[in-house]
Amino acid sequence: MTPIRLLIADDQELIRAILKATLTRRPGFTVVGEASDGEQAIAAALSLRPDVILMDVRMPGLSGVEATRRILTEWAHPEPCPRVLILTTFDLDEYVHDALRAGAGGFMLKNATPDQLAEAVRVVAAGESMLAPTVTRRLIAAFAATPPPTPKAVPEALAALTERELDVLDLLARGLSNAEIAQTLNLTQTGVKGRVNRLLTKLGMTNRVQAAIAVHEAGLLRER
Repeated sequence: MTPIRLLIADDQELIRAILKATLTRRPGFTVVGEASDGEQAIAAALSLRPDVILMDVRMPGLSGVEATRRILTEWAHPEPCPRVLILTTFDLDEYVHDALRAGAGGFMLKNATPDQLAEAVRVVAAGESMLAPTVTRRLIAAFAATPPPTPKAVPEALAALTERELDVLDLLARGLSNAEIAQTLNLTQTGVKGRVNRLLTKLGMTNRVQAAIAVHEAGLLRER
């Protein structure tokens, strides 16, 4: 199995060393580069083309959120954009929302266990989303407390989706995995993966987290 190629971006050398040791002692991971600030992270990502970037939020100069946005918008290689997993000690809503809007595929706290971290990297590398449990609970509560926007706020790309596509998108927005969506809609996992990829292309988004946010903000989450 080809190992997942990682770039670690954190302004603390000790944290980078711990993350590297934690992941490389397990099979299936290799660290191809490190960065100590946002600008270095951008340069390293564009030159090394990693599969997943472990990105700190607070770094000197350019933040991890802005570095994520820059990497995903400036990507010009034939390979898919790297997946970004935000790692931080700060469990704050503003960072979660900003990072996910920027295109990050996941958000984990630095106090996660080694097993949780490794699983998060694998999930994000596979194109799915991974949020720390406390983050997930707060996001759901925030969306539930926010009145849905008026129909005119629904983006044209979302309004143009078919009923079947909206079925898939609704389950995706609820945090279901491809396997769970497949079971719910009586589809194959391969079929669901293809549908999700086509949905993201139609919506002009880089990952399923952004799509889930768009569904919630457009008030398209269905009654179940």
